[in-house]
Amino acid sequence: MKKWVTVIFVLLLGGCSSKLAYNNLDWLVYWYMDDYIELNNRQEAMFDKQLDKWIDWHRSKELPAYINHLKLVKEDLAENRLTEQRLLSHYTKATEHWQRLREEITPPLASMAGELSDEQVIRLFAALEKDNKETEEKIEETNEWSEQERMEDRVESLEEDMEERIGRLTEEQKQLIQDMAPGFMPSRELWLAYRRDLQQRARVLFAGRKNNPDFTEQLTALMLNPEQYRSEAFLQVWRNNRQQHARLASSVASSLTAKQKSKLEDEINDMIASLEDLLDE
Repeated sequence: MKKWVTVIFVLLLGGCSSKLAYNNLDWLVYWYMDDYIELNNRQEAMFDKQLDKWIDWHRSKELPAYINHLKLVKEDLAENRLTEQRLLSHYTKATEHWQRLREEITPPLASMAGELSDEQVIRLFAALEKDNKETEEKIEETNEWSEQERMEDRVESLEEDMEERIGRLTEEQKQLIQDMAPGFMPSRELWLAYRRDLQQRARVLFAGRKNNPDFTEQLTALMLNPEQYRSEAFLQVWRNNRQQHARLASSVASSLTAKQKSKLEDEINDMIASLEDLLDE
C-alpha cells in the first residue's frame, strides 16, 4: 500500500511532465495499485473520496514546504555550503517530508484495509512476494559477480547518479568516486529481509483481523513506525551508506565547475517552478 504514495514524489521531481502527472494522480494511483489489489465499487468510492482529501492537503500544506526546502538547498549551493553535515541535515529534512505524508495517509489507509476481502488480501501478499522474488533473483545474480565486478558496478551507478544532476564529470570527480566507492556497504539482502519481516507481521494482523477489535490500531502502528523492525545490521549499513553518500556528495559539490553548478541551479529552479505552478492552480 505504500508503493503508490511514492508516486507523488517521483512525479514531482520528474521535470516538465510533473504538472500533468500530479493533476492526474487519481488515475496514476489506480494504475500503480492494479498490480497489487483490485478494489470493488464500494471500496473504490471510499478510496476516491479519501484520495481527494489527501491531494488537497498535499497541495496546500506540503508543496509549500517542498518549495521552501528547495530554496534552502539552492542558497547552500550558491554560498558553497553543501558540507557533509549540511547535506545530512537536508537528508533528515527530506525524511521529515515523507514522515508527514505517512502520518496523514496511514490512519485512513489502515481503516480501509479492514474492508478488504480474504481474496484481496491473498492477492496483495502474493503480489508483494512476487516483487520480493524478483529482487532476490537480482541479488543472487549480483552475488555471482567477482568483487571487482561489483565495485565497477557501484562506481558506474554513482557516476551515473552524479552526472544526471551536474553533467559530465571531471577526472577529479571520477577519482573521488573511485576512491570513496569501497566505503559503501551492500544493503539489498538486509533490506529484503526487513521488507519480508514487515510483510509477515502485516500478514499475521490480516489473518486475525475478523476477531481482533484492535486490528486498525495495530496496523496503523506498524505502518507508522516500520523502522523499529530494522535489524541492527541493517541500521549499521544504512547509517554508514547515508554518511558515505553525504561525504561523497560534499566532496563533489566542492569541486563543481561553473558549468556544473549552473546546471544544478537550473534543475533546482525547474523543480521550484513546477511546484509553484501546481500551487497556482
